[in-house]
Amino acid sequence: MKPIAVIILNWNGEALLKEFLPKVVATTPADIADVVVADNGSSDGSRALLAEKFPEVKTIVFDKNYGYAEGYNRAIDAMDYKYSVLLNSDVATSDGWLRPLFDLMEAEPNVGACQPKIRSYRQPELFEYAGASGGFIDRNGFPFCRGRLFATVEKDEGQYDSVRPIFWATGAALMIRTEIYRKAGGLDPKFFAHMEEIDLCWRVLLLGFDIKAVPNGVVYHLGGGSLPAESPRKTYLNFRNNLLLLHKNTPLSDRRKLLFRRRIYDTIAWAKFLLTFDFRNANAILRAHRDFRKMRSHYDTCPDINLLRTRPDCRRNIIADYYIRRRRTFAEIER
Repeated sequence: MKPIAVIILNWNGEALLKEFLPKVVATTPADIADVVVADNGSSDGSRALLAEKFPEVKTIVFDKNYGYAEGYNRAIDAMDYKYSVLLNSDVATSDGWLRPLFDLMEAEPNVGACQPKIRSYRQPELFEYAGASGGFIDRNGFPFCRGRLFATVEKDEGQYDSVRPIFWATGAALMIRTEIYRKAGGLDPKFFAHMEEIDLCWRVLLLGFDIKAVPNGVVYHLGGGSLPAESPRKTYLNFRNNLLLLHKNTPLSDRRKLLFRRRIYDTIAWAKFLLTFDFRNANAILRAHRDFRKMRSHYDTCPDINLLRTRPDCRRNIIADYYIRRRRTFAEIER
């Protein structure tokens, strides 16, 4: 049996499969990996396309749409590969993208998960917003990337080509040991979308495993197809899930102070939306906090370790670095 399953979750994505799947099949080394499409109850021509044009691709068919997180959980539970790669359906892979990740995971058994370099599909000279060359999080729980701080996305000039530990790997192209995925509990379906991979990676770190960026493997992510950046729905999910992320993964002794600080930052963001007459996004923040208060009771355990305190790469304040000190690149904040 091959060691790797490259799993693409599909729901009514016939057009994306036509555009991206041929490249994935052509560039994924068949000696070590199977390409698997898990279909979330599609009603378009996705399954007919797979049967006719991609007979070499393995398929898993679900009876309905289970969503992103539960869809991947069910797909991984249905198979028994040593490694699972969660690959978005709007990702184009390149020659040699997978083997560096596989070689690193084989050589370093304490690495639980990793990611390749993520570039923009439409502007391939740029990093892609959601992942770039590895994800981090600051002491207040704000995520950012090596190659992307808030809305500032850098041009890839090889400045972040070193393999290095990171806090989170992007869900656009996440390679993880299947055993660790299951032990960590998989993706949390309650998140629905946004930050569920950060939550998973946090739990992988709490299990004692490392996560690394492997930039000598490169993929190109279309991104942004589901919700535009200014969408109130996206604002709601980002704010709500960030609160859930902190609530789930920090100790009781630190949680109250941390969430109080986040309420201050979120109040500032809410006021900014009000001052610019963006009432829909301002209301999305209020709904995010309201629903967080309802949902937090679903989580009755928490870790004893606060990684935001113990990890040196979490001690910075990215808000102060970006908006006050005017540091616009990852290299600048590292200095």
